[in-house]
Parts: sequence; structure tokens; C-alpha cells
Amino acid sequence: MEKMWAGRFKKEADKRVNDFNSSMSFDSKLYRQDIEGSIAHATMLGKVGIINKEEADKIVAGLKDILSDIEQGKLEFNFDAEDIHMFIEQELTNRLNDTGKRLHTARSRNDQVALDFKMYQKDEIKKIKSLVCKLVETIINLASKHKNTIMCGYTHLQRAQPVTFGHYMMAYVQMLLRDIDRLNDCYARTDVMPLGSCALAGTTYPIDRYFVCNMLNFSKVTMNSLDGVSDRDSCIELTSTLSILMMHLSRLSEEIILWCSWEFRFLELDDAFATGSSIMPQKKNPDVAELIRGKTGRVIGDLLTLITMMKGLPLAYNKDMQEDKEATFDAVDNIKLCISTLIPMIETVKVKEENMRKAAAEGFINATDCADYLVKKGMPFRDAYKVTGEIVALCIDKQKTLETLELSEYKKVCDLFCEDIYDFINLDECVKQRDVVGGPAPNRVKEQIDSSKDELFNLKKQQPVI
Repeated sequence: MEKMWAGRFKKEADKRVNDFNSSMSFDSKLYRQDIEGSIAHATMLGKVGIINKEEADKIVAGLKDILSDIEQGKLEFNFDAEDIHMFIEQELTNRLNDTGKRLHTARSRNDQVALDFKMYQKDEIKKIKSLVCKLVETIINLASKHKNTIMCGYTHLQRAQPVTFGHYMMAYVQMLLRDIDRLNDCYARTDVMPLGSCALAGTTYPIDRYFVCNMLNFSKVTMNSLDGVSDRDSCIELTSTLSILMMHLSRLSEEIILWCSWEFRFLELDDAFATGSSIMPQKKNPDVAELIRGKTGRVIGDLLTLITMMKGLPLAYNKDMQEDKEATFDAVDNIKLCISTLIPMIETVKVKEENMRKAAAEGFINATDCADYLVKKGMPFRDAYKVTGEIVALCIDKQKTLETLELSEYKKVCDLFCEDIYDFINLDECVKQRDVVGGPAPNRVKEQIDSSKDELFNLKKQQPVI
């Protein structure tokens, strides 16, 4: 295939250069966006009279035919082409001859690829937002069933204070709602159309950028042609947002991995979302969660690729920027795969409530409540803290829990203890008494669930609408 710059050069490019320079192997993913952008551009050229209206109509019809042929499998990509943009333009020229050659009037590949890439990002943000919304709904449904399921809350991975499994799950809902909010913000800054910037300095043709902007459903146009072709903030922001989202999924996955272990036994994965061992018949491995945890590093690496690529580039377009697509495609594809698999895994997980309760009972996680009991009897908190520590040490020596230690033993340490201590340190009561906004009391978890549903509803209504 003859290069479009062939008139300037006396020698053909070395095949190794062609192979190295080509992006067709990965940017063919943008065929639909490229064709839709070209249809809008051709329509505008005909509208303002830069090319003949009849020729513009032929170009639009030819582009629609190419799109149909690609999607029906009638037209295969030619991977000898330099990129998807030149492949489609060459195919159009083969079909329409000189008329097809008029398509590229008043634009450059620089603003063409910037347009295609932003259109792709807008499409993918919508899909990812939809998946995250579904994941939030799935976790809320699980939390709703376990508002009263007592479990340990941890700090330093040590048993700390009593919460409920529903409360624990709602913490992840809060993270994911912030992720949806970030996706909405990212979409707003991506929704700016660069076409019309041309190579770097605009064009002398009387183009109508706002017509194309409206036709392609962008909210506004870029206001500086240099920035229009050299800006890659949108894909950096997207991969940054996806990296934070993946970090949250990785934290959840780590909890699931721990909780499915024999040491915890808080959860059991459905057989359809676990794997076995090639040698150990007893194994049931949480491979889905482990892969999500592993792929998080990959998505963060994609972000690092983009930031590093852009950090030293002068204005305007540089060939380095061809590296933007593979990193972004990789981040997008992996996060969609991870969430699509995580949702049904959570939907089918078995919660082992008795094991959670047993671990909570044996962990002295009501020790703070014991200290608070003494404070409410008039003892300063630091003194109450010390007394409770002595009680815990006594329980460990006698292999007792705070609930099973005899009242006489309590009184040997401090005579403020009375029979009502057992009501005060009851795990259900401990959780119920944490009746503050955002706390683990069942009524407060219900409050979190209701407010999260409202927030999710409002986030869904914001752009991008799904």
C-alpha cells in the first residue's frame, strides 16, 4: 500500500520501519469511532460548501457501507496499512476514486486520532460505569441480608471491635460510589471535541466545528489547536480513575481470599467461581479474587506508562503518543473483565454466619465496651482502659472470654463491676449501641443502604447516562 507521504520521499520505508511504525494491529479497535467521526466531518464539508454536497453524500454512504461490511465480516482489516485511519480512507478511495480522496480535506490524522480516541473513551466510560453500578447493587443486596450478622472489625489484621458483615460490605459501597463519581467527572473532561485543530494550527478552510461537535454528541470544542492534538489528559485521567477502582477491587479481593481460607472460614465461594488443584484434592482456590488482585498491578502499570510517555513531550503531536492506545485499551479491557466476573461471584457467595460470630466471641472485641462500662460508672477512661487490660489478661490466663468470666473475678480487679456488665458486653448489644451516623448498628446500616441507593440513583442520572 502506497504511503500518503510518498511524494516527498525517493525511497520506500524499510519493512522493519513499517512494522515498527504501524499501529493497525491495535488501533483497528477504533474502526467504528473513526467512521462515525469521518461521517460527521464529511457531512460538515458538504454543508459549508468546502466540497460538493453530492460528493459529501457519496462519501457518507461509502463510509456507512464500509462500516456495514466490517461488522458483517465482508471486509477484513489489512494489517499492512499503517493505521485504521489510513485503512478506511484507502478503502473509501478504492470504492469512490477521487471522491474518496476529498474526505481528508481540512483535517489531519492528528486531530482525527484525538477525536477517535476520545469517542472510544466516552463509550467505554459508559460501559464501565454501568458495570460498577451493577456491582454496587450486588453488594448492597448482600449487605441488606446481613445487617445483623456479627463479625470482627479489624485493625492491623487483629480483631478489634464488633461490627456486622452488612456494615463491612457497605464500606466497599462507599468506595465504589466515589469511583462512579470519578467516572462521571472523567467523562465531563473527556467530552470536548478536538476535530478542527488539524495538524496543530487549525485550517484555512471555513469549517463549522460546532456542527460536528453537535453531530457527534460532544458538549463543547477544544479552544486551542495545539492543545487539541497533543492533549492526552483524558486517557491519563481515565486510567488513573480505573487504577483507584482496581485498588478498591483488589482490597475487596484480598478480604475474600482471607475469608475463604481455612483459618477464617467466613465465606465459601460457589463451585462455579473457584478452582481446584492439580495435585491436592482438598483444595478450593479463590482464583478469581487472586487474578483481580494481580491485574490491579497491570492497570496501575498502564497509568504509569501513559504518565511517563507524556512527561517530556513538547507541543504538539509526537509519535510517542501512539503508545497511548494499548495502555488505555489494556486498562479498560481488564477492568471490564474483572467486574463482570466479580459480580456473579459475590451474588453466589455463601456467608458462614456462625463462624463469624464464633471468631467475634473469642477475640475480646468487646473490650472497649467493657472500658466504656467503667467510664459510665464514673471512672476516667485511662484508668478504665488499664483495668480492662487486666481483665483481658486474666481471661487469657483462665482461658475464658469476657462473657464467660465470673463476676467474682471481675470484682477482684474492680468493685465497680456488677451483674449488668454481661448485658453491656453482649456482642449484639455492643453493635446496637454503636448507634451513630455511619456506625454498625443495624438501623444505621439500613440508613447507609437507603442513602447509598439514593446516591447511586443520582449518580446514574449524571453524564454519562447509562
